[in-house]
Amino acid sequence: MKAILVDEQTKQLYLGEADEPSASAGELLVSVKATALNRADLLQKRGLYPPPPGASEILGLEMAGVVDKVGADVKGWEPGDRVFGLLPGGGYAERVAIPAGMAMRIPDHLSFEQAAAIPEVFLTAYLNLFVLGGLREGHDVLIHAGASGVGTAAIQLVREAGAASIVTAGTREKRDACLALGAGLAIDYTAGPFVQAVQEATEGRGVNLVMDFIGAPYWQQNMASLATDGKLIVIGTMGGSKVNELDLGFLLRKRLQVIGTALRSQPVSAKIELTEQFARFAMPRFADGRLKPIVDSVWERDQANEAHAMMEKNQNTGKIILRIQE
Repeated sequence: MKAILVDEQTKQLYLGEADEPSASAGELLVSVKATALNRADLLQKRGLYPPPPGASEILGLEMAGVVDKVGADVKGWEPGDRVFGLLPGGGYAERVAIPAGMAMRIPDHLSFEQAAAIPEVFLTAYLNLFVLGGLREGHDVLIHAGASGVGTAAIQLVREAGAASIVTAGTREKRDACLALGAGLAIDYTAGPFVQAVQEATEGRGVNLVMDFIGAPYWQQNMASLATDGKLIVIGTMGGSKVNELDLGFLLRKRLQVIGTALRSQPVSAKIELTEQFARFAMPRFADGRLKPIVDSVWERDQANEAHAMMEKNQNTGKIILRIQE
């Protein structure tokens, strides 16, 4: 089969040949129509984020496509069904195997490209907001990189939970997009510290939850932005991972929690459970339009390097999609 592969010398992507996967017991073999870019792809391409043991070495953490074959012990799926889901790897290939419990049906009104924009970012946001963050109605949430794929998903999930979101984003266009999705306040992080704006927006309480992709540079401000009993969920360390000064007494006084998280490395059983929880909450909302995938742009598979360059420059609002095959 054809797959988008990495040239180990140049770290550039090219279209090559890869071994065909097969559907084991409990799995679906899917013909991939579209996948989506994630920052993990950029890291893995450079050798900085290897796939979990046993996962495909091919890039791609999500896909949308059509069921080709149904493995033994799988019920409720047939060849020809439209499907999307999270992957540990392999989404940049023409075919991929996925545990049936991690597969979701594509709503009739969504295209393959739209469906491919959902799994990684919405499941990541759901995990961090609801499962780890304990999000509930009336909470205030600070979402960094609000116009990113995870950010745009998180804004919508917070809104649907009856909570309020504050986001940071670097351009007027991105801040406007966040506000249109339901964010209550969009802060220009290039203009200086965000703590005062967060405190003013929450009438001095601070937020119950922070979702952070930046890491060390935002540590002090994140701490100062949290309310008593608040939680900082560290999803990424794009700005650095080493914190120079950590006041444990401050954490104790405010009863704060700092939680590190990664979705890709979790066992299949945990991903199945997460998918099931997410589907119960989200799929009716995708079906009636309350939730929607945010697609920035769609690229053909021979444009993969250009698509990666766009993500590296932080130019996207929402998801960058790769069309794998017709």
